[in-house]
Amino acid sequence: MSNIQPDRTVEYDWWPKPIPANVRFGVGCYIESAQIFKNFKGKKDPAVEIGDYVSCYCGCSFSVGENGHVRVGDYSLLNGALIMADESVEIGSYCLISWNVAIADGDYHPIDAAQRRQDAIALSPYAPNRPERPKIKTVPVKIGDNVWIGLNAVILKGVTIGDNAVIAAGAVVTRSVPANTIVAGNPAMVVKELA
Repeated sequence: MSNIQPDRTVEYDWWPKPIPANVRFGVGCYIESAQIFKNFKGKKDPAVEIGDYVSCYCGCSFSVGENGHVRVGDYSLLNGALIMADESVEIGSYCLISWNVAIADGDYHPIDAAQRRQDAIALSPYAPNRPERPKIKTVPVKIGDNVWIGLNAVILKGVTIGDNAVIAAGAVVTRSVPANTIVAGNPAMVVKELA
């Protein structure tokens, strides 16, 4: 059972568009609104793979670039998370991801000042002579099984989070997190090891 209709619309949805054809979802998947794919530009097939009995609530956003890929494991719950994937974001099974969590596999804008200026012009829809956007660095993000990510946490490019880890509310995760630990702070650091 699922609330996704055969035409890929969501039962009782206020959003008029269907779930994109290159989004795959398992049995018992709950998607509160197809609006979570409003920033979806994925061209891969599949670009998003959602496992069995996953719940995605309407505050979520799958902002997937043309070459991006996202995988969410079975029984995971995403409640208002922003997932930005220009390359790859992988979320394990039994994960709990809270409100306003941002997971990004790239910087999305250059660090270099001149390139950042070029990027601002390239992104302006009415700018004359718009240049190409500079190349943006991406590194995959991998989140293990049974991970809990608290309210307003940020997971940045290249991070791997080990199984059973807890990411405290508001943490900014810039480095990989060992399994069975709690991390907190900005930048996030291990504050406790779990038995």
